[in-house]
Amino acid sequence: MTVQEFRRFNRFYTNFIGALDYGRHLYTPYTLTEARLLYELANTPGQVDAADLRVTLSLDAGYLSRLLGKFEERELITTGRSEQDSRRRRITLTPRGRETASTLEERSQDSAGRLLERLPGPDRARLVESMATIRELLGDAGPLDTDPPGAGPEPASGARSGPASDRVTLRTTRPGDLGWMVQRNAELYAREYGFDLSYEALVAHIVAEFADHFDPRWDRAWIAELNGKPAGQVMCVRDEADEDAQADGETGSARGRGDGSGAKTERGDGGEAAPGGRDGSGGEGGRCGPGRIRRARLRLLLVEPEARGHGIGGRLVAACTDFARDAGYEEMVLWTNSVLTSARRIYERAGFELVAERPHHSFGQDLVGQDWRLRL
Repeated sequence: MTVQEFRRFNRFYTNFIGALDYGRHLYTPYTLTEARLLYELANTPGQVDAADLRVTLSLDAGYLSRLLGKFEERELITTGRSEQDSRRRRITLTPRGRETASTLEERSQDSAGRLLERLPGPDRARLVESMATIRELLGDAGPLDTDPPGAGPEPASGARSGPASDRVTLRTTRPGDLGWMVQRNAELYAREYGFDLSYEALVAHIVAEFADHFDPRWDRAWIAELNGKPAGQVMCVRDEADEDAQADGETGSARGRGDGSGAKTERGDGGEAAPGGRDGSGGEGGRCGPGRIRRARLRLLLVEPEARGHGIGGRLVAACTDFARDAGYEEMVLWTNSVLTSARRIYERAGFELVAERPHHSFGQDLVGQDWRLRL
């Protein structure tokens, strides 16, 4: 009965707002998907890459390519090579495209306003509150993800995800972002898990290594923004493929914990970095030669507490896996800790498999480390 009611509501709402006949509903030649794509292009700050649009809108690559081709024919957009990666397409709205997006936005606002005007004030407030509740509950339960803190505890049951105007965007890093990544990891993991100073030192090394060895063909970092403010982060980097490089044990705060475990320090989902043994999942060591790069590593996934419940964690992980596939990696690995249950659900939905677990003591805490792998 619950499933039937859920589907009945979906059918009612899509029909009520005219989603199935969007063009006629708003007197426009554009479908709902095309209008949404124009909205993203008009409201995403900075340059927009086709690959990032695919992640943001969860669109098939071929379908997105056809939509962009249609927009280019109508002179709504121009395309060119990305300045950060020549293999990626940069999408820019033309003046005509911006005018079209603005018109669609005005008509959408007017349509929504007319619907709300049919309700008295108290009922309107109930409706908006109910919509916020639906977004909160579905955001916490899926279908995309439950947003790790860094990946810590989920929002309190009484918390609200925010107004219906909340907007999530993903972008690649800009100057200053790497410092923010270190700061927020250190602050959130100290507050939510009691991690000590050695954790901040490790994250600082990870970020510095990313900057020192950055190659746009193989490495990428993303910042998620909620209403224009940084709300999440993740990295995709090359992973160590040389078993000899693993065998040295990776000592020191940057590589290992020096706790006598012969462990290497891995950085996985939302802030946890903790030692694990040589399990064949790859290490954190030096960079591979171009002919030997087969494995990517997901690192530093984190979502700000006030931004949880918006699907940000899942979108960041999808950005990593899409980039890794496009780059030609054969698999992606990550290292996390068992206490981060929200992150685990994200990884499972993305197709990752748990391949190993072991206890360890790191950052002043007793933890259980987990190795996860995704075949690309």
